[in-house]
Amino acid sequence: MALPVADENFGIKKKILHAGKGDFSSFPDGTKITFHYQTCKCDDEHTVIDDSKKYKKPMELIMGKKFKLEIWENCLKTMKVGEVSSFTVDKSLTGTYPLVMKNLRDIFLGKAEQHHHCCGMAMTKEGLGYSDLDDLLKQPQDLEFILDVENIEEPGDYKQESWAMDFDEKLAAVPKLKEQGNQHYREKKYASAAASYSEALGLLEQLMLREKPGDEDWEKLDVQRVPLLLNYSQCKLLEKDYYPVIEHTTEVLKKDPDNIKALFRRAKAHVAVWNLSEAQADFKRVAELDASLGKSIQKELQIIDHLQIQKEKEDMEKYKNLFR
Repeated sequence: MALPVADENFGIKKKILHAGKGDFSSFPDGTKITFHYQTCKCDDEHTVIDDSKKYKKPMELIMGKKFKLEIWENCLKTMKVGEVSSFTVDKSLTGTYPLVMKNLRDIFLGKAEQHHHCCGMAMTKEGLGYSDLDDLLKQPQDLEFILDVENIEEPGDYKQESWAMDFDEKLAAVPKLKEQGNQHYREKKYASAAASYSEALGLLEQLMLREKPGDEDWEKLDVQRVPLLLNYSQCKLLEKDYYPVIEHTTEVLKKDPDNIKALFRRAKAHVAVWNLSEAQADFKRVAELDASLGKSIQKELQIIDHLQIQKEKEDMEKYKNLFR
């Protein structure tokens, strides 16, 4: 395909410093570009304002997500993987730079989290918190951007992070993550399975924030959480991480008090952390709900009886030693 050219008539002058490799991407929406950037003033000293390499972490930009510094998208669309190019940009196109860079600096310095890709336009009465950016905001000027493209990934070639997904993308990702978790579980990779289920739960919770609790759409999303909570609990049970099991099965039981899987898994976790009376109550409720599990439940209750006797003996010995 033909090379898109940055046109001086539109306020952009491009100079290739190091040629890239491969073909040009068509850059459909959703394309992720990983790159480093250096921003310089167009003065005699070539003053460096920002340099992502000092943070030792490249920038990631996803096309079509309304990144506030649109000029970077336009420049990157003219580049190949491995290319390093200089773009001298007219001040009429750099007005949002100070606001965007304030957010990026805050993220790199750990002052803020990257909740979304577009970088919020926030400032206080005192300014942006960076004197050089305040100066640029008051007096815009021509800037040089030196961009170094490390990687270009088209949609489907990489795992999208939740902040980069729209509503439909998050909704479509939930069943995929569930199946991914199921596959890990079949392979006995319980930590990986739990991570997939947890990620799916996180997406559902984000989607539910858009709906009014109790409304039909909210309920539809909430129903999808139950099997994920149960699957996550089973993984944690097998990993012997018992308190998350109790927490998440209890959440299921608030919605469905007679859920046998939740009751059984919570009971097993209660036994493991010596909540013996709570475990007894859960196991007895399982037996009431499903008579076919009677023999299995009887064995579990016998184990609890044995543990209670053991605990009573230990307590007696402890108290006996106190009064010697």
